[in-house]
Amino acid sequence: MRVLVTGGTGVVGESTVAALVERGHKVRLFSRNAEKDVEQWPESVEAAAGDVGNAVEVAGAADGCDAVVHVVGIVAEAPPEVTFERINVQGTANIVREAQRAGVKRFVYISSLGAERGESDYHRSKKRAEDVVRTFEGNWTILRPGNVYGPGDEVISLLLKMVRTLPAIPVIDSGDQPFQPIWAKDLGAAIAVTIERKDLATRILELGGIEQTNMNDVLDRFARITGKQPPRVPIPGFLANLGVKAAGMFGVDLPVNQGQITMLLEGNVLEDQTRNALVETLGITPTPLDEGLTLLADSLPEITPQDGVGALKRKQFWADIVGSPHTPEGLFEIFRSSFSELTPMHMQVGVEPGTTADIEQGATLTMSLPARGTVQVRVEEINERRMTLCTLEGHALAGAVRFLTEQRGEAVRFQIEVYDRAATVADWVMMNPIGDRMQSRTWEETVERVVVASEGLAVTGVEKDETSLDSQKAGEIEEWVEFLVADRKRAEREGSGVPAHEARM
Repeated sequence: MRVLVTGGTGVVGESTVAALVERGHKVRLFSRNAEKDVEQWPESVEAAAGDVGNAVEVAGAADGCDAVVHVVGIVAEAPPEVTFERINVQGTANIVREAQRAGVKRFVYISSLGAERGESDYHRSKKRAEDVVRTFEGNWTILRPGNVYGPGDEVISLLLKMVRTLPAIPVIDSGDQPFQPIWAKDLGAAIAVTIERKDLATRILELGGIEQTNMNDVLDRFARITGKQPPRVPIPGFLANLGVKAAGMFGVDLPVNQGQITMLLEGNVLEDQTRNALVETLGITPTPLDEGLTLLADSLPEITPQDGVGALKRKQFWADIVGSPHTPEGLFEIFRSSFSELTPMHMQVGVEPGTTADIEQGATLTMSLPARGTVQVRVEEINERRMTLCTLEGHALAGAVRFLTEQRGEAVRFQIEVYDRAATVADWVMMNPIGDRMQSRTWEETVERVVVASEGLAVTGVEKDETSLDSQKAGEIEEWVEFLVADRKRAEREGSGVPAHEARM
């Protein structure tokens, strides 16, 4: 079956595409940046670029497709382009009309648990979109999942980042409002099953995880996973709405937006726990919450240079080592196998309980940074002479760092290349200038330690260079990092473990 999926890069969309591909379907991915978005997928995913809010760009997207999964939706507005009316309602109408024009027989719409009773602007828009879907002339099914969590979701992933990085956590009222989260991969599997089932036409299915929880309970579970338990500061619901507005003005993330505060206060659970369609209708065994949160702790998405703010900087630190008995490959193996010992003590690689310090492609490394808390990086590429790490959401920097060795005449060079921007405006303020100097000193000290481990001598000591990249060079670095991330994902999904960038770089 050929399936058009709208928005395959978010938490729900990516899990949906993965599930469809695993079950042997062909996927056409419709998104604003589709050509880049499909780089992480095997050949069974094709790109169709466009904006669901633009009927002209939607035209032709469903040609040759047997089914449509409409995932695109927003939970917060950014007027004038990104509004509930334009994306959630009109965007759905555009996709429904396109599906009917193309003769598509099957339409699955991803709505939200509580859409029929919720008072938030978000829920009202999802209900209006449901009414649009009901006009589809083929077989339609509406899925109403509870709060979907997975790498980079806007609530539970954000809570995790806050536990790791903040001295205190704001909670709404008492923090005990119930919700029923569903692991993103479980929802992806449910969507794939729904597409294949002919007996689910004109049905509305409500889906949730197996457990009800609340913000306090999630924070307690994250405390066990991370080993950190910052104090909680209760904020009355009406003040939280004002706080969200104020925080947004200063670029500060809070675990909920105004609409989500309304949804929390309303409660977001299945009204009848015996009628969870995830289990009873679709036969999916829900991932236990503890297991899902543990998986989430090591799977936050990368925050690449193009996601940051300010100028993109390149910093280089190196030493030309003479008299060492080690080849470039041998020295790099020493660095790789002793990474946690050769980086400064304040980084504390493997700081969280049960985390790894093993350096392998795809590994997530958890470490501590002064004044920032616990942050993560991921190994995007590694070979016998080089390794590249990318920062993950929650890090103060959006970027990549590459370690490499090479022969330079009689010397063996060990070099560190850093390409980054501040992750947020607040991080930009912190990095100028104290954090910036601390970062530089960290990498200088790493080079010094590698020189000692090499059993050789760096006659000219540690050398360094720093520059702000012009727009052309910055664009090249952004494209390179995005490709590394997509290629690592592709290799993992195909099970090859062999990145294609060896021929490209």
